[in-house]
Amino acid sequence: MRDSLADSYYAATANRQRQPSPLAGDVSCDVAIIGGGFTGVAAALACAEKGFSVVLLEAETIGFGASGRNGGQLIPGLRWSMREMEAEFGKDRAKAIFDVAWGARDRVWSRVARHKIDCDLTSGHLEAAYKPAHLDDMAAEADLLDTRFGYKTTILDRAGLSEHIHADGYHGGLYDPQGGHFHPLNYVRGLAVAAEEAGVQIFENRRVTEVIDQGAVTVRTAHGTVRAAHAILATDAWMEEIDPGLARFTIPIMNYNVATAPLPNADALLPSNAAVADSRFVLNYFRLSADKRLLFGGGEKYVQTPPADIAGFVRRHIIEVFPQLASTPIDYQWGGAVSVSMNRLPILGRRGNVFHAFGFSGHGALVTTLAGELIAEALAGTASRFDVMASLPKRPFPGGKWMRRPLATLGLLWYALKDRL
Repeated sequence: MRDSLADSYYAATANRQRQPSPLAGDVSCDVAIIGGGFTGVAAALACAEKGFSVVLLEAETIGFGASGRNGGQLIPGLRWSMREMEAEFGKDRAKAIFDVAWGARDRVWSRVARHKIDCDLTSGHLEAAYKPAHLDDMAAEADLLDTRFGYKTTILDRAGLSEHIHADGYHGGLYDPQGGHFHPLNYVRGLAVAAEEAGVQIFENRRVTEVIDQGAVTVRTAHGTVRAAHAILATDAWMEEIDPGLARFTIPIMNYNVATAPLPNADALLPSNAAVADSRFVLNYFRLSADKRLLFGGGEKYVQTPPADIAGFVRRHIIEVFPQLASTPIDYQWGGAVSVSMNRLPILGRRGNVFHAFGFSGHGALVTTLAGELIAEALAGTASRFDVMASLPKRPFPGGKWMRRPLATLGLLWYALKDRL
């Protein structure tokens, strides 16, 4: 599962790498953070801004996991619609969830502006309706977002899609101008630079072997020990290595992406430069890069072994959407693991002096920054917004250590089959 990031488009176009600092011996701090992705780095920066001394430990390099290799789609909200939220929790609690979760968008845009992060941040996101019934659901959701929460989106019929995408096979869509896309590796690296400037000590290639909470927290690595008042677990798909108990609540799923050669007709395919994701359970998601490549993710695999030919695996999904690109060269191909929770909602919480945030289920490019900053708020004594997210329902996958993944795979395959049917 720890495959190389080096083959990705993001690694090839990344901003200058930071100079890592070595960890040797013992270090003390207020907050120790395990994981150098969006959540961990955002938490580190926010904690430092609140006056805490912070040490961040990353087993590989900053952004090595899903944070540095995802599709770069910035989709406001959570995997559940607000209609589902209201049906499950009632109007008052749904409103509290909306106020916190939908605020993630402004936090990311604010961080990019404040720290002058060069990450190709672009506004506009389209959810394309794969079935007519999906468009009906989108229309009902757009109406609720507008009337109940004052959140403006646009419902497009098949003809209206041409403003954003020229492709057959979709019945309409929901356009959200507050969404968008970015270069995720450059974003997380930019956050890391800002965190170090705020006083955070970041140690890469330092795999944590043990976290012990006995009034104070001891974090052990092969190269030294960090002693802290509190710790934050932000390892997402690798939670099993740190806390097998928490890992029961997610399973890792492998996603694969490609980047084509620069397209001379790029603006004809996606004229508004919005990011696009369709409404299938196993969705296609795609967008243009700053240099006019099509960045496309499609399909999932529920085993850790990657396809022998990632480009071929993804190309068949590209052809479904854009058959005219059947012979277009693919310059980059890569994949990675994302952790998926039982109900596709993120998992935030606290046990003793150790906080955790993971299980973003492929919908975390915005919510991860939010999660890290909410933990910092809670550490500083204001836990109300953290509590809203921590109260989201969570259930472990059934089957125990050995059967959890096979049983979950059967369920996921069933939903994927329903798409095809």
